[in-house]
Amino acid sequence: MAYQIRRAAVIGAGTMGGAIAAHLANVGIPVDLLDIVPRALTPDEEARGLTLDDPVVRNRIVSSGWQAVVKARPSALYVAQNADLVRLGNLEDDFDRLAEVDWIIEVIVENLKIKQSLMERLEAVRKPTAIIATNTSGLPIKDIAEGRSAGFRQHFLGMHFFNPPRYLKLLEIIPHTDTRPEVLEAMIRFGEDELGKGAVICKDTPNFIANRFASIAGAFEIGYAIDNGYTIDEVDALCGPLIGRPKTAVFRLLDLIGLDVMGHVNTNLYEAIGHDESRDLLAHEKVTGLMNTMIENGWLGNKARQGFYKRVDVAGNREFWTLDFETMEYTAPVKVRFDSVGQYRKLEPLGARIKAMVEAEDRAGEYIRSAIYNRLSYASYRIPEIADTLVAIDNAIKWGFAHEMGPFEEWDALGVAESIGKMEAAGFAVADWVKEMVASGCETFYEYESGVAIGYYDVEAKRYVAFDANPRVIKVAVLKAQGREVAGNDDASIIDMGDGIALFEIHSRANTLTLDVIAMGYRAIEMLNNDTFNGLVISNDGSLFCGGANLDIAAIQQSAAARGITPADVVTEMVNSFQQMMLGMRYATKPVISAPFQLALGGGAELTMCGDRIVAHAELYIGQVEVGVGLVPAATGCKELLRRVVNPHMRITNADPLPALTKVFELVGLGKVATSAEEAREMGFLSPCDRVIINRDYLLYEAKQEALRLFESGYRAPTPEKIYAGGRDLLAAIRTQLFMFKDGGYASEHDVFIGDKIGYILCGGDLSAPTWVDEQYILDLERKAFVDLIQHPKSIERVFHMLSTGKPLRN
Repeated sequence: MAYQIRRAAVIGAGTMGGAIAAHLANVGIPVDLLDIVPRALTPDEEARGLTLDDPVVRNRIVSSGWQAVVKARPSALYVAQNADLVRLGNLEDDFDRLAEVDWIIEVIVENLKIKQSLMERLEAVRKPTAIIATNTSGLPIKDIAEGRSAGFRQHFLGMHFFNPPRYLKLLEIIPHTDTRPEVLEAMIRFGEDELGKGAVICKDTPNFIANRFASIAGAFEIGYAIDNGYTIDEVDALCGPLIGRPKTAVFRLLDLIGLDVMGHVNTNLYEAIGHDESRDLLAHEKVTGLMNTMIENGWLGNKARQGFYKRVDVAGNREFWTLDFETMEYTAPVKVRFDSVGQYRKLEPLGARIKAMVEAEDRAGEYIRSAIYNRLSYASYRIPEIADTLVAIDNAIKWGFAHEMGPFEEWDALGVAESIGKMEAAGFAVADWVKEMVASGCETFYEYESGVAIGYYDVEAKRYVAFDANPRVIKVAVLKAQGREVAGNDDASIIDMGDGIALFEIHSRANTLTLDVIAMGYRAIEMLNNDTFNGLVISNDGSLFCGGANLDIAAIQQSAAARGITPADVVTEMVNSFQQMMLGMRYATKPVISAPFQLALGGGAELTMCGDRIVAHAELYIGQVEVGVGLVPAATGCKELLRRVVNPHMRITNADPLPALTKVFELVGLGKVATSAEEAREMGFLSPCDRVIINRDYLLYEAKQEALRLFESGYRAPTPEKIYAGGRDLLAAIRTQLFMFKDGGYASEHDVFIGDKIGYILCGGDLSAPTWVDEQYILDLERKAFVDLIQHPKSIERVFHMLSTGKPLRN
């Protein structure tokens, strides 16, 4: 039968349970969130004369948990109103609600008997087709369902989310031995298609894949640091972005998780894996002694504001001091420097950088080499115990902990054959199947074609097998490997996606807008207008959509000197070129779809808005942030926000323009950034017709389908639209607001100067009366303001400060 999740329930309103409920609401699924009834009144409840029978008391635990989720930052909700889809209740008064739902997930305390008792109650209330899941992070699935009927077990499985569930991609799915295949398939599809997750099938073994692997790897990395005299600063500098991991690295990650939680996990895991050759790493005497002391002291990490790191205010500045393992005192942070890091930190691609660091002969190389070798060794011995495929292990590590590469991908980068001997010589054993693989002529874990992985080594079959094809997943690297790049330069490409649709892909540094990007944009427009393609998608497969325009002031000055013109003339030409490319996209004879994701800042926001439709990933952080570097949007950004926000408002009879204009002024003047695609819709970057895609892997496919739909429905390019210009009266209102900001100490003199430029653009200048003007009129104002500001000394200071520090300057 076909299983559909129309309504869900989450039992347990703690950090994880509440966040799962929030994410269900994010994707439009009504959800009941239930928790236990308190057994005693709080002093406040007693003072208010409440009793244990009062509803507010009986729902106190669930309400408190949910309020923590609503207030959490980063937000668990895409937009605040999604909370309306969550209905709170308790496990006594509202348990019968569970008879209505299609999917129930328990997220209660990790106690087997309590979970088993809950399962007994659920069996009595669930409808026959309801699927029951446990979010346990390590208890055996078979034990949780012990004593339940065959029908229950057939609809039962583990579904282990990673915290925070909105942001981390991994969903470990652990079927019971009796789980129906169609139930398992339905939950995979539910996780991937509706929740946007990457589903990994795990075996019912202790801590499944990701936490099992991370516990052993983390224990080794901490123990090696203590045994060999590495500091916390050194380890986290080496095990972060340098080798493709998040900035949390090793010790910051432990502080984030909580030392008490990690200690509990390691203790339980140690008892559960007596057969594991690496088990003793979890009982390293110095590590367990250190952890126990810290837990006794209450140094539990972020939640205690003190763990391996401690926030210290020094002369009004916030610093994070680190724990000295010898003295157990916190010391000021020091700049970590290693020769090899300085030599290789910018080496690309990541695999080459990891290989260079593993081969380095300094202390940095020693640590990274040992940490990597341990990961590879451990991964090799976990097949087939915790997973049948190496792909499952790689994906679990990448998706669960935001690593850029999994262990087997790292091993391929090192060279499997050449590293086996080095690993064994260093004391890190390699599983026999790896040696057999190399001896059989399969020299890598993944099978590559033109540098792109097309399959993987199957340990049981002892040969390469192709990846399962998913037509909804389009990879740029695969398209290029197939020879589909029809035009390109150093910073951008035009790629044939098939079915008459092209992809305009930016691949410059930070995917910024450069003159080469603009040149390729014009080429793409030409291909649309001469019928080479029937539609265009603007997107890429990188880590962000577009980081804005590349502001190379030195290059502008050099170009001006070489051509015998002023820098202002160079900037004017450049901005005009950007503007005209954006307009060319908007008025092309074929549909243009932008598919933004992650960061779309400054010029990236303008590129997002230049097409006919936006098909955005749900995790979109978009904003016109030019004010942060002392500038204004000048590649149609101001014009587009006026068209999208102010124009519709002013078509209403007798509408007051000030609220809509103020909204746009605040978006631009404060550099507001949306924290989700749905919030971007509320702000006005996305229209009601634009689509939001939950699974990032499907973004290019869905954008392509949107382009095809528009073309096949008889697409006609839009006609240029007049823009409402409020004139001098609205400008006076904005200048009044600016004066109040400055007078209250909220804005510097230069902030006000920039704000006045923004207001002048948005109001259409000091027109004597409101009117509707041509788009080019607003674009001319954008361009003039940008050229004026980029020559201003204080704006130049802001630009250079941002480029050198990555932080905005208030001057």
